[in-house]
Amino acid sequence: MSIGDRLAAVGTAGLSTALRKRGYHDVFVDGVAPLAPGMRLAGPARTLRFVPFRPDLLAERGGGLNPQKRAFDTVGAGEVLVIEARGLADAGTLGDILATRAHQRGAAGVVTDGAVRDADTVAGIGLPVFARGAHPSVLGRRHVPWETDVVIACGGAAVVPGDLVVGDGDGVLVVPAPLAAEVLAEAEDDERRDAWIAARVAEGESLDGLFPMNERWRRRYEAG
Repeated sequence: MSIGDRLAAVGTAGLSTALRKRGYHDVFVDGVAPLAPGMRLAGPARTLRFVPFRPDLLAERGGGLNPQKRAFDTVGAGEVLVIEARGLADAGTLGDILATRAHQRGAAGVVTDGAVRDADTVAGIGLPVFARGAHPSVLGRRHVPWETDVVIACGGAAVVPGDLVVGDGDGVLVVPAPLAAEVLAEAEDDERRDAWIAARVAEGESLDGLFPMNERWRRRYEAG
């Protein structure tokens, strides 16, 4: 199983606990949600940054194969494209054609702290997309596509290219690449323990001493 599959299987709740233990409290992409229920994503980040609209800047970088189109045209298989749109939900940051291109290239998904155009169509393409909302306007109403593959801020979280981005029904978080292996291993251990505890609760056991485990319950858990 790839690290992306393992991260997706663990999910954001378990990973957030492991990150919090290491002092990482601001790794959540706040304000975004999946376009459709059940969407999940995990993979290394590619980044795209928009700057506020200005006619001269749009004339400079808005046309042709601009940074926005280039990002969608080059995103790799298993990668997550993360877009900094300054949290504005009143302008589209991608639509159905760009989402189709990312899906065709095998991207793991897209996260934007802005809005999505053609939202119903995008939701049906098969590409997991997490966004602040839907809006019919074009990019140039609020944004100029400026640069790719730089450190960005998305939904209040810093995202470095190559960081691991994970999204599910609880939201989206960013796992710093140097911590990914140890955070994932700890989260997987926690998931196994919590599944065992949940099974005991389902059998009718009290939470007292079981969640969290006292020494007696820990011995039973470790004995298998």
